[in-house]
Amino acid sequence: MNKTLIALAAAMALVSASANAVNFTGEAGEHYTNLAVGFGTTTPGLAVSANWAHSDNDGDIAGLGLGLNVPLGPILATVGGKALYLNPSDGSEGYALAVGGGLQLPLGSHFTVFGEGYYAPDSLSSGVNDYVEANAGLRWNVIPLLTVDAGYRYIEMAGKDGDKNNVLADGPYIGAALNF
Repeated sequence: MNKTLIALAAAMALVSASANAVNFTGEAGEHYTNLAVGFGTTTPGLAVSANWAHSDNDGDIAGLGLGLNVPLGPILATVGGKALYLNPSDGSEGYALAVGGGLQLPLGSHFTVFGEGYYAPDSLSSGVNDYVEANAGLRWNVIPLLTVDAGYRYIEMAGKDGDKNNVLADGPYIGAALNF
């Protein structure tokens, strides 16, 4: 009984601590969509994220990310990694453990420039030769509850054993996020 109460209290503390830093994001580009949820992704400290990306032509990915956000003056730097399930259209299902990070630089109170990148070599992936993800753009803080992003996203699962490369995203996108 005591263990259950301690676990419940710890879970409630985590939820209340992150309740002010939860965001739900949707993005759409030519032939792909990306849906994500994040906890603490725009504040210093630990950040947890999950996403699902779908390409009309090249497959799907699903990922869980863990990062550490460190303020460096006005810049918020993130170092972390993602565990990814890969389902390319041409090739075998697999996984990847990608490492990377990102930067966020506020431009006044309404705009933020951001960029991030993650990479998993052959030794940290299966079913593909390697995995590459990059994203950069401009975020407009319309109101505290709503942000709008415009940027460029690239996601590629390099083919293995004669399979073609599956490029889920390679182009501009528009997105929106609800922030709680």
